Amino acid sequence: MTLRAATAEDLDAIMGIEHRSFPTDAWSPETMAAELASPHGRYLVDEEDGVLIGYGGLRHLAGSADADIQTIAFDSAHRGKGRGRALLRALLAEAANRGAREMFLEVRADNPGAAGLYLSEGFKEIGRRPRYYQPDDVDAVVMRLDLRARAGHATRIVEGAE
Repeated sequence: MTLRAATAEDLDAIMGIEHRSFPTDAWSPETMAAELASPHGRYLVDEEDGVLIGYGGLRHLAGSADADIQTIAFDSAHRGKGRGRALLRALLAEAANRGAREMFLEVRADNPGAAGLYLSEGFKEIGRRPRYYQPDDVDAVVMRLDLRARAGHATRIVEGAE
């Protein structure tokens, strides 16, 4: 597994996975490009044999005590093999390194695999946003994790050109 910082050159591959993973509510290329370029974000990609197979990102404003997982997605052939967990852990470590003390995220209520991953990593459900995911009218499960309780967890990231 190779995790590295996402670059603007990864946009097309990221968008391919985005549309395959979230066919009804994928982000636009413009939104994703802005996320990749934002100084408040950190996006990582996972590669296998030089092919981008997954990505994820977080948002953390300097000086803020909290951060948000913005998205994590993998091509279907690479799900359920621990790669999402490794990517999540790398994003959690990044947020902690930036000074965040809490991590938040939303997960679709109809995605028990992702919710199970987050629960197994210590996230707790703190609320629901009814009909958050459109056009599907699916609730968002809002989750929170105390990053201070995760001290000592680390994931190696190979730095790419930024």
